[in-house]
Amino acid sequence: MKNDLMLIGEIAEFFGISRKAIRLYEKKGIIKPVKVDAVNGYRYYSAEQVQQLNALLELKALGFSLDEIKMILDGKTAKAPLLEMLEKKRQAWQETMNAARYKEECLSEMIKNLQVSQAAQKMTEMTEEERAWLLVKMVCLEDIRAQKILSEALWL
Repeated sequence: MKNDLMLIGEIAEFFGISRKAIRLYEKKGIIKPVKVDAVNGYRYYSAEQVQQLNALLELKALGFSLDEIKMILDGKTAKAPLLEMLEKKRQAWQETMNAARYKEECLSEMIKNLQVSQAAQKMTEMTEEERAWLLVKMVCLEDIRAQKILSEALWL
């Protein structure tokens, strides 16, 4: 029977995770060894448990909590609540991507501002206070955008 089973260390190494993590998943009731040796305490896992661990790690990478993963893997979640859970996670990732896009746009704007700024060429000659004010103008894009929008609205 031991030939078709894997030890906790073998699984941990295969997935690049710690034995401690697998023990935590076991403690949470997400994955259970098929056999625990009474003499030495070694934990043995079957191919089915390896698949469960793989699914657990994929769901964890998608941002699900261990409690959510347990519900999903237990199969006790009906289709509608499961779909709702997946949709919420998808929306969370969409918000994260939007925030990342916004930060990338801000950085692009800062780069552009620094490249065209005459004052930025003299940054090494400025006092700390002058440099701070220049950087505030370059970095505070929210204020710059708000000023542009306000200015355009006033001139309409």
